[in-house]
Amino acid sequence: MSFRNILAFLICAGAAFAQADHTLGYDNTPLIPNSKWRVHDSSRPRPRVITPGAPVSTPAPSDAIILFDGKDLSKWMTPVKGQPTEPKWKVENGYFEVVPRSGSIQTRDKFQDVQLHVEWAAPAKIEGKSQDRGNSGIMFMTRYEVQVLDSFENPTYADGQAGSLYGQWPPLVNVMRKPGEWNAYDIVFEAPRFKDGQLVKSAYATVFHNGVVLQNRQEYLGDTPHAKNGKYVDHGAEEPLMLQNHNSSVRYRNIWIRKLRGYDEP
Repeated sequence: MSFRNILAFLICAGAAFAQADHTLGYDNTPLIPNSKWRVHDSSRPRPRVITPGAPVSTPAPSDAIILFDGKDLSKWMTPVKGQPTEPKWKVENGYFEVVPRSGSIQTRDKFQDVQLHVEWAAPAKIEGKSQDRGNSGIMFMTRYEVQVLDSFENPTYADGQAGSLYGQWPPLVNVMRKPGEWNAYDIVFEAPRFKDGQLVKSAYATVFHNGVVLQNRQEYLGDTPHAKNGKYVDHGAEEPLMLQNHNSSVRYRNIWIRKLRGYDEP
């Protein structure tokens, strides 16, 4: 085969891969460490569906930091070339909404171990499928994701459903409400620890979705990139919380956070 033909073949093969339908996952991504499953494995079993109880909006306790009070995004910013800028997400009627292609937003404050409460709703009008439907994400320390996705009657890969530790651990169950209805996450996040640039303790997350446990102190295997294994790279002891802009108009409200300390710590 001539060089020109080889080049044409490679271009066509690359285009075919790029256009492949990965609605239900992949069969050529890396194996997850100590697992029989690949990242976003198309054959990994999907969690069973259960119906949540009645919606509950949980008020913040007295020691919480209010990250969104229904009025403005003063606690948030969008990093542009390393500089903080005012977020362009839309605030109205007690919630704020992702504005596609306007960048992700992150807190001005930094955090380590936390308890987070956040309420969110996927768009009422169904558009797209799989990962292109009601997609956002809660990124602890800007790199450890708990997935936000419209997983109501929306087949996708198991480790990309709502409540997954993205690309690593599927939720124990699917407890998603209908599009347009409000969901609640309550998450305990334990930050990783580093010493002399080396990991000495992994990050962990406990996730409740609409009052149902999805992750029971589950270990992060590193950060949470798409279609490849994550890794730990030394970073600050405290880092911002980020909400991901995945070009879908997800809504958020009633966001508060508590810094976790031992009972004998100031």
